[in-house]
Amino acid sequence: MNARIIPRRLDPVLMQRLREIPVVVLIGPRQVGKTTLALEVQRQQDAIYLDLESETDRARLTEPELYLADKLDRLVILDEIHRTPHLFATLRGLIDRARHAGRRSGLYLILGSASIEMLRQSGETLAGRVSYLELCPFDILEVADMGAKDPDRLWLRGGFPESLLAESDAQSLRWRKDFIRTYLERDIPQFGRRIPAETLRRFWVMLAHHQSGLLNITQLARNLGVDTKTVSSYIDLLTDLLLVRRLPAWYANVRKRLIKSPKIFIRDSGIAHALLSIGDMDALFSHPVVGASWEGFVIENLLMVAPEGVQGYYYRTSGGAEIDLLLQFPDGRFWAVDVKRSLTPRPERGFHSGCTDLSPARRFVVYPGDESYPLGNDLQVIPLRELADLLRREA
Repeated sequence: MNARIIPRRLDPVLMQRLREIPVVVLIGPRQVGKTTLALEVQRQQDAIYLDLESETDRARLTEPELYLADKLDRLVILDEIHRTPHLFATLRGLIDRARHAGRRSGLYLILGSASIEMLRQSGETLAGRVSYLELCPFDILEVADMGAKDPDRLWLRGGFPESLLAESDAQSLRWRKDFIRTYLERDIPQFGRRIPAETLRRFWVMLAHHQSGLLNITQLARNLGVDTKTVSSYIDLLTDLLLVRRLPAWYANVRKRLIKSPKIFIRDSGIAHALLSIGDMDALFSHPVVGASWEGFVIENLLMVAPEGVQGYYYRTSGGAEIDLLLQFPDGRFWAVDVKRSLTPRPERGFHSGCTDLSPARRFVVYPGDESYPLGNDLQVIPLRELADLLRREA
C-alpha cells in the first residue's frame, strides 16, 4: 500500500483551517508525512511549494519580500521553516498587506519538525494570524481505516509511514534504525544542539528501557555519567522534537500524598522497539519492556485521537491508588483508563481506590482482546480501537 494515498484524519481539519486563518503551522517529527500532506494540498489548490532544505528554493528567498509580494493571491507552502526563521517577520508584513487587499485566509502553510522552537519563533511575530496543528504518526483509527485488522503491527512497528508499511518486519526495523541515526547525526545538530551523538543515543536507549516509568532525573544522570541539568536539557530536546512525551501527574486537593513526578515514554512504540533492537513480535513478547511498551502505546494513541482541549494525566498516591491515564475534558469530566496486557484483565485495588478518590464519569480497562464487555463497578473492558473511536466521537 502506498503511503502517499492514505488519507489522514488531519486532512479535513487542515483544509478548514486554511479557509479560516492566514497562516497554518503544521508541526510533527521528521518522516511523519507532513510533506506528503502539503503536496496533496498543493495539488488541490495549485499552491506554490518551497522546500527550504533545497539550495535552489532558499535562493528564491534571498529577498523574501520581493519574491513573495506578488504571490499574495496563492497559497505558499514553506517546508522546513527552521532553516530560515527570519522569514516570520517578513510574513507578518505580507499578511497585513493581503488583509488590506481583502484576503484574510489561506496565505501560508508552514511545515516544521519541532514544537517549542517554532511556537517561539512564530508566536512572537504572528500572534492573532496563525493556527497550529500537529501531524502525528499513524494511529489506531487510521490503521483501521486502511483496512488493517491486526493492531499488533502498529504496536511493533510504530506509526511512521515508511516503517508501518514496510514489506517485512526486518525492513521496517532497518528503516527505524536509520531514522534514529539520521536524527542523531544530522537533524539534531541542525537545531543548534551540539550534543555528542553517542551520548544522546545511550540516553535514548535508557529511556526506551524505562518506557512508561516515572521520570527520575537524578538516576538517569547517574547512569549516564552527566549532571541533572544536562539530562533535563536532553529530555527537553527530545520532547521539543515530538519524540518523547512527559505525562504529567494529576494534582488535586484530595487529601492524599500524591506522586508528582511525570511519567515519561518514547511516543512512537516502533522507535522504542528499534532502540532496544526488538524486531518482531516474538522478541517483543519475550522482552521485559513488553508491558510498559503496551501501556505507552495505548496512552499515546488515546492522546493522539482525543478531541481538542482534552488533557491527559496519570494519578498515583503514596498509598497505592493508581490510574494509568486520566482524561480530563474541557467541561471538567474525567475518564479513568487502566491498561492491561492480558486477555482476562482485572484492575488492581489501586485503580479502584483512584476512582474512589476522583469519581470519574467513565471507567475503562483497555486490553488486547476484540470484544467489549462490562466488568462490574461501572467498569467497561474495551479494546483500544473501540475506546479510541468512542473518545473521538466525544468531539
